[in-house]
Amino acid sequence: MVTQVRRHPLAEQAADLLLARIRAGEWPLGHKLPGETTLAAQLGVGRSTLREAVRVLAGKGVLASRQGAGVFVVSLDIPEDWDIVLRRATIAAVLEARIAIEAEAAALAAGRRTPADLRAIRRALSVRATEGRTIADLVDADTAFHRAVIVAAHNDILTQLFDTFLPRSRAAMIDMLQLRPMPAPDEDHAAHERLAEAIAARDPAAAATYSRAHLQTIKETFA
Repeated sequence: MVTQVRRHPLAEQAADLLLARIRAGEWPLGHKLPGETTLAAQLGVGRSTLREAVRVLAGKGVLASRQGAGVFVVSLDIPEDWDIVLRRATIAAVLEARIAIEAEAAALAAGRRTPADLRAIRRALSVRATEGRTIADLVDADTAFHRAVIVAAHNDILTQLFDTFLPRSRAAMIDMLQLRPMPAPDEDHAAHERLAEAIAARDPAAAATYSRAHLQTIKETFA
């Protein structure tokens, strides 16, 4: 096993060795790295090279330098580009993530929704029921309804998470509906109505149940 840097460029190699040790579990998440002198000696490099290696990994989101405290592990690997992750993800994986996000958001919406939120949800539900549109229009109307529910949860993080899934989810739903129409469109719309009414009734448990059941049905039908 290589334990010291032997080739140039030294800083990049030192960064690679540090990352390998982090991946191997030598320093857990949140753990402070040894001091500069100790770590530089372990890697067989100078302190300036070590500092550059730390900067490399800090720039990749793995390490963080805290003034007066030291260098800490903030990620156990280099975070992969989110867009790449989503493009590679299966529709089943995307739907599973949506279930996790939307079921909780529906419960929060039931407790937090304002009259304006409820009007937006019902307006989106009405638009969703309109017939004679293209598949893309149907998918966009459905998305608008689900996003209205998310917004009613009044949690910006949940809204942003939902929005990151939109391009991948939209493309997948359009492709699937072009190959196979929704088997029971009336029941599908009724599921959305039940969700809207649970939110109107301020029933978090029912809202979460209806949201989860609807998306699970979609997953079982198409994914």
